[in-house]
Amino acid sequence: MIKRFIGIAAVAIMLVSCNEQKTAYVDTTVLIQEYKEMKEVEAEFTSKSDSVRQQLDSVARVFQQEVQEYQSQMNSMSQSARQEKERELMQKQQMIQQQQQMQSNRLREESNVVMDSLVNKVKDYVKAYGEENNYTYIFGSNESANIMYAEEGLDITQEILNELNEEYGGGEVDDEVEEEIEEETEE
Repeated sequence: MIKRFIGIAAVAIMLVSCNEQKTAYVDTTVLIQEYKEMKEVEAEFTSKSDSVRQQLDSVARVFQQEVQEYQSQMNSMSQSARQEKERELMQKQQMIQQQQQMQSNRLREESNVVMDSLVNKVKDYVKAYGEENNYTYIFGSNESANIMYAEEGLDITQEILNELNEEYGGGEVDDEVEEEIEEETEE
């Protein structure tokens, strides 16, 4: 009976060791923030946003000058001329506000589409990395701490980040940034 028990235990241990699962995790926040393509896209949209803001500010300044001009002349205008000019100015103000809203929405939608595409690209890369390196699971961790503890050596954020950045068209992350990432993952 004892020999049979030991035999069953040995088979169970072999099965468990054969089914050992390889797991790791990545800090998704670091991965997205430090991905070179994401940084370039963010810089591009910041530049576009600044350009749109400058154009809209220019239109707003012209409108503001027109309002000031009206205010300086309104006392010499007839009641009907003032009402007409005020109606005209109100319509211009509404058009400017609509233009601002449309430009802002267009830029936000464009940014969301590009950002979603990049996030999906990173997810696909992590999936391919996991398959290629025989991982059973690669978990994602972020600032809301989905992973409260992990054995040292299971964080593969830097490996994946380096490969993503290299694939995108650059070398490894700067040493300074790499040190920051290592410090964050140690905390």
